[in-house]
Amino acid sequence: MVTYWPYGTTLSPDDPDAAPGEAAKDLLLRPRRAPVTEPAPDAPPAVPAGPAPVVPDVRLVTYWPYGAPVNPDDPDAAPWEAAGELLARLHRIPVAGVARGPVAATLLDMGPGNPGALPAPAGQEAAVLPAMRGPAKAARAITRLRAALAAASAPHPAAAPVLRAWAALPPWARAEAPMPVPGSTLCHGDLHLGQLVRHPPPDGPWRLIDVDDLGVGVPAWDLARPAAWFACGLLPPDEWTRFLTAYRTAGGPAVPAEGDPWAALDVPARALTVQTAALFLAKALAAVRELDEVEQCLVDACDRMGSAPPELPAAFPK
Repeated sequence: MVTYWPYGTTLSPDDPDAAPGEAAKDLLLRPRRAPVTEPAPDAPPAVPAGPAPVVPDVRLVTYWPYGAPVNPDDPDAAPWEAAGELLARLHRIPVAGVARGPVAATLLDMGPGNPGALPAPAGQEAAVLPAMRGPAKAARAITRLRAALAAASAPHPAAAPVLRAWAALPPWARAEAPMPVPGSTLCHGDLHLGQLVRHPPPDGPWRLIDVDDLGVGVPAWDLARPAAWFACGLLPPDEWTRFLTAYRTAGGPAVPAEGDPWAALDVPARALTVQTAALFLAKALAAVRELDEVEQCLVDACDRMGSAPPELPAAFPK
């Protein structure tokens, strides 16, 4: 099965492990136009010119809009302000009642003054948005790590601190219990700078892409990756401040408008740290190699987490 985005020139194979029903639901959620961005020019044809590509297996394939990505060789130019603003605008999309029944299935462009309504496209049934999968993705990483450890020829010293940090998280952060406060915010589900592109390239506005993990839930989990990297010492304080300030200025609901944000961010950031360390360790075990500096930094952070309990809002039980 091959699906197309407008502007599509980049071919992307979808998750081979996704169940057909999950993949079909995901496709209903993909935008008709460029997601979370300024108003687009006149819409081009929905299907790129030329024949459809040959798909070598049964995996779903999606045409993505092509845009100029963030330059990894120029960290000073990283668009942290754009990331914070775009994420806040996504979080402010009104999705009241999402968990109670059918809702809109596509994102529209979000220009100034447009809060981002979610109407279903003509001729297409509305879809029920899935739940945000932050804890489930972390649990999946731990399952992968345990499988890698079982297949390894010898124990790995990094495994113990990662698994201890995982066990110290509340059950709801490990996908072992429902969220105490489920949340009803539209979440991206996989925010990092690789999800920002300029369209049209090379100097168009920044756009937030990739809605594979789009869902409804607690928005703090969308800030978990930059928060985790900041807490681990991998993201400089000024870059974290730029991101957080832009998010707050744009009205992002995940953290208080002022004051300490960590009551909201601490558990998601810890879970993301454990998730990332588990995935890095599983890959290192499979490749029979040592952890690199960044990977070891995350494992060390997991070790430190064992000595300090998570910081929780009053409504969230341990």
